[in-house]
Amino acid sequence: MRIFIAGASGAIGTHLVIRLVARGHQVVGTTRSRAKTGPLRALGAEPVVVDALDPDSVADAVAKAAPEVIVHQLTALGGPSGLRQVKRMAAATNRLRTEGTDHLLAAARAVGVGRFVAQGNAFWMERTGGPVADENGRIEPHPPADAAEAVAALRHVEDAVTGITWADGIVLRYGSFYGPGTGLSAAPDAVMTEQIRKRRFPIIGSGDGVWSLVHIADAAAATVTAVEQGEAGIYHVADDDPAPVRVWLPYLARMLGAEPPRRVPAWLARPLAGEGAVDMMTRARGISSEKIKRELGWTPQHPSWRTGFVNGLS
Repeated sequence: MRIFIAGASGAIGTHLVIRLVARGHQVVGTTRSRAKTGPLRALGAEPVVVDALDPDSVADAVAKAAPEVIVHQLTALGGPSGLRQVKRMAAATNRLRTEGTDHLLAAARAVGVGRFVAQGNAFWMERTGGPVADENGRIEPHPPADAAEAVAALRHVEDAVTGITWADGIVLRYGSFYGPGTGLSAAPDAVMTEQIRKRRFPIIGSGDGVWSLVHIADAAAATVTAVEQGEAGIYHVADDDPAPVRVWLPYLARMLGAEPPRRVPAWLARPLAGEGAVDMMTRARGISSEKIKRELGWTPQHPSWRTGFVNGLS
């Protein structure tokens, strides 16, 4: 198949290029930076520089590529961890998930794409029910005010992609990524790893928020199965061991040789980190990936972060 990956130079995009090329697919990969075209070409992709927020740039690139499948992995989440930078990255990612999604869908329909696979995430599953949600769960309808824009952008991706009738629209709700190329890896510039080592990533409040994690290679493998045989709808992609922050974060700190994470009361964290961060640390729900395992035959090579943190960070 001929596959167009929007965001091919990102954390999961590079893993996807490698796997899809190895399976004999022709891959066209977009990047915002001309400097990244060489590395993409070395991986076997046909690189193209695209401004995902420019509808003409997107339409032209997709028309020239004439793909059978489009994979939407556009975010702007890589970079420094300062508060201002994080806010800018979040705002840019929200635009990519709204405007960028719409541009890609319009271009896909114009060239007759048969399958459209988009990146979602599981951070904001509705805060009611048990600790783990399946694909019948919805995105939280009443998020904290400081998270409302991000949650609305995630909802837009899900509604827009699964709502198409002219192709198979698939959304993958990923757990939190870790492993090579992500912010949580053994690399010296991995942002989240650095924060944990410096004790700047605390457990807020009870730490009862349940997170699902997934190794980046497992996430890429699941995406390949969706590209090749997925059916319209939503699939969850995470390991088999959802756990509260108060459980997995101290374990990870030990694996990194760091001191235990600090404990910060929720009332103190709210004015500093925001209500959204407190909510994710105290009320988040994990996800079950039984559907994609049952229907598409995906099996994670790192079924638990407990072994994944030991063997899969580097």
